[in-house]
Amino acid sequence: MAKLSAINFNPDLSRVTDQFRGLQGRHPGLWPVFPRAMLVLTLFSSILLLGWLFYWHGLLEELDVGAQQEVTLKATYVDRLKQAVNLAGLRKQKDQVAQYVSLLEKQLPSKAEMDALLTDINQAGVGRGAGLKLFKPGQVVVKDYYAELPITVRVIGNYHDLGAFASDLANLPRIVTLNNVSISQFEKSSNLVMDATAKTFRYLDPEEIAQQRAAANKKKPGEAKK
Repeated sequence: MAKLSAINFNPDLSRVTDQFRGLQGRHPGLWPVFPRAMLVLTLFSSILLLGWLFYWHGLLEELDVGAQQEVTLKATYVDRLKQAVNLAGLRKQKDQVAQYVSLLEKQLPSKAEMDALLTDINQAGVGRGAGLKLFKPGQVVVKDYYAELPITVRVIGNYHDLGAFASDLANLPRIVTLNNVSISQFEKSSNLVMDATAKTFRYLDPEEIAQQRAAANKKKPGEAKK
């Protein structure tokens, strides 16, 4: 068999290196093929790099932001579409909520109607045969949207009298609650004494609401400093 002779690449390599000699001062158009190819490749790579840094990179970021906005807008669209489909049902629910709120507001007396309510609470104790020994309205506590009036009461009677008194309070057209209820035997007799705090509520007048808002606005700068 004939032996394969070893291929010698040294002559080809020397030809390539020879093409890079004496390039200084010569116009690139007069350079040999290989240096010109390297120059073109370098320029092309530089253009791609600069384009990526100063142009395409920003466009890709805008594309990502646009894609995220597209997802958000699609979700918003689907949500709005569901609301539009259920618009009639939502309006019906809104009307029902408005009626319920109106019903609750009717259970809260105004400032001018509080005297009549206090009379009704007093009559609830007297009208059942229970002895209303103490009926002492306390200080009005003003909340954000309503005012709370605690009333200290002491009622003496038998078990059924006390139960009837609590039932009459619950059946009043206005909201009245019994709190801190304490029942004990009255002076070694068959009667019982009930000490409790009856709380009733009223809605704020427009002037009181304006005062609450003004007070809240004054507190905000102080809270910010803290």
